[in-house]
Amino acid sequence: MHPNPAFRKETTAQNLEFARARGFGALCVNGAEGPLLAHIPFEMVGDDTLRLHLARSNAIARAQLPCPAVMAVMGPDGYISPDWYGAPDQVPTWNYIAVHLRGHIRPLPLDALEPHVNAVSDAFEARLAPKPIWRSSKMSGGVMERMMRAILPFEMQITSVEGTWKLGQNKTPQARAGAIAGLRALGMDALASHMEKV
Repeated sequence: MHPNPAFRKETTAQNLEFARARGFGALCVNGAEGPLLAHIPFEMVGDDTLRLHLARSNAIARAQLPCPAVMAVMGPDGYISPDWYGAPDQVPTWNYIAVHLRGHIRPLPLDALEPHVNAVSDAFEARLAPKPIWRSSKMSGGVMERMMRAILPFEMQITSVEGTWKLGQNKTPQARAGAIAGLRALGMDALASHMEKV
């Protein structure tokens, strides 16, 4: 996480809400031969628990669990040209949002898998409205059951939340406006919109 306190002002609640809305991140644990990563969707349960699933063949699913873990949730990001600031003696940088959820991951009983998978698909399908929500009941008999045998359910208890929202807070309003205009000209509206809010 970036050490500058200017980029670390969002509350725990704001960081959790960002992670909940994003719903996708990079899970990292220490393996016997080094760090293990998996890029996966997740379900937040309350403000202190992540539920997720991994392929049985995933190295994390086969690691010594429970163990410490980090879920890194990335938001919009982009290169910022110093030319956009309209001020002398500036340097290139990268603006971004990142939230790290730390805790301990453990396997769940197999009967937790179906409710979790349904909750994840329901949440993401709801974002596609007005399209009708896809449900697993649309699958042919036995197909979903066969696919579910290839994945396992897990839960991560969140013990700490850190967020970096590096959005030009250390720049003047005029310099930030120039960077926002530069991003919008490139169609990078998500990052520009976040920068406008600081």
